[in-house]
Order: sequence, then structure tokens, then C-alpha cells
Amino acid sequence: MTTPDKAPVSATLDGAVGRIVLDRPEAMNAITVELGRQLEQALRDLASTATVIVIRGAGGNFSVGGDFHELERLRAGGPAALRPLFENFGRACAAIAELPVPVVAVVEGYAMAGGFELMQASDIALVRADAKLADNHANFGQVPGGGSSQRLPRLVGRQRALGHILSGERLSGAQAAEWGLAYRSFAPEDFEQGVAAFTERLAGKDRTALGKIKKLVYDGLRLPLADGLDLELATVVVHVGGASAGAGIATFTQSKGA
Repeated sequence: MTTPDKAPVSATLDGAVGRIVLDRPEAMNAITVELGRQLEQALRDLASTATVIVIRGAGGNFSVGGDFHELERLRAGGPAALRPLFENFGRACAAIAELPVPVVAVVEGYAMAGGFELMQASDIALVRADAKLADNHANFGQVPGGGSSQRLPRLVGRQRALGHILSGERLSGAQAAEWGLAYRSFAPEDFEQGVAAFTERLAGKDRTALGKIKKLVYDGLRLPLADGLDLELATVVVHVGGASAGAGIATFTQSKGA
């Protein structure tokens, strides 16, 4: 359990980059009621000023999922006592799609159960090739509670999702990238440099444009293709016609002439 004098989540703004750390290394960043609450709050707070938000775990692991000690304590109070654990974490995961900035999960070590579900909920995942990932709920006679039964089939298809969740087999970071669960996998020796370069690349972009692109993708996934294309058209003419797009157009024009 989290001690009162140590927050389970730390959040800082580093220039244009919001940095969130799941900060329970002694428990491999296992998820508690309070961690879920603070994670959502950190995401929403940083989204008001950052251009990109990065989520990492402390101590060389992303997160092993729900804290079994807290789970046992809450179980004694019945289903009503258990709800805040799943609700808080679920709200944090759901908040990511709502934010006007990209959220990048930087995954190394173990990302199991809820940790794997947080990775799925993130806009982009960067993984170390030797990371150990799994929805391993079935290995302990449990069912997913952080969105895996719904997000994973949408990300990788029914066959892979059911095969993985029902078997509880581990994936490496490299396999996750092959499945499309991560944008990029890095060899261990290239991981930190690769993450920094990608983060800096996003942080240097126009914040408004990034937010509109992200919203178009999420909204479009819920629409028929024709409606999504209409939405894109409506968005681009307003964006390009706005004053804020002028600098970007000027830069593009200059680069074409160079």
C-alpha cells in the first residue's frame, strides 16, 4: 500500500514535455486506488500546458498491474469496496483519448495486466525490445478490469486478442511492435536515446495541430469512412484558414524553395 508521505505518481513539466512517473518501484508500480486517481489528475493537469505527455514507471518497470495487497484488503468489503480501484484506473485510461495532446507510454521491464492496459490506452507506445508484456489475468483466474477485453481486440483483432488474453502468454516489446501494439521497439542500448529523440520531435510540433490530428483519428474511428473524411475536410479548411496556421505554411513554402 502507498504510504501517506510518498505520492504514487509524480508529475513535472519539462519545457513542452509533461512527464508522469508511476512511482512505486518497491511494488513494481502496482496500481492502487490512489495511483489511479493521481494518474488521471496528473494527465489532466499537464494537458493544459504540455505539448506531449510521457508516462513511465520508476525502477525499470512500467507496471505489473493491480496491487494484490490492496486487492485483498478491498475484497473484504465486497464489490462496492472494489469499484474505486477499477473506476479510478479506468477513468485515467479513458482520459487519455480525451486530452488535446498526445500521450506516449514508455515501456520497459514488466507491463502486466493493468500496466499492459495502460499501454493500450496510450496514444503511442515506445517499448524496449526485451520488455515483458501480457494481459495475464487468466493466469490467476481473473478477468481484465482496465479495458483489455475491449481495447485489445480493436487494436490487434479478435483472434490475437482472445488468443493472448485467454492464454496469458507473454509478449516481448519487439513482438508488441510487430502486432501494432507499439509504434516502435528499441534495442536496450538504444532505448533511452530513441525515446528522447521521439519525444523531442513531438514536443517541437505545433500543439494545436497535434490536438486536432489526434481528435480526428479518435472521432473518425467511431464513424463510417465517408463521415470521417467529411470531418477531416471541415477541420482542415478551418485550420488552414486560421491565423495560427500561417507560420507553418510559410515554413513549408520556404522548405520547398530551398
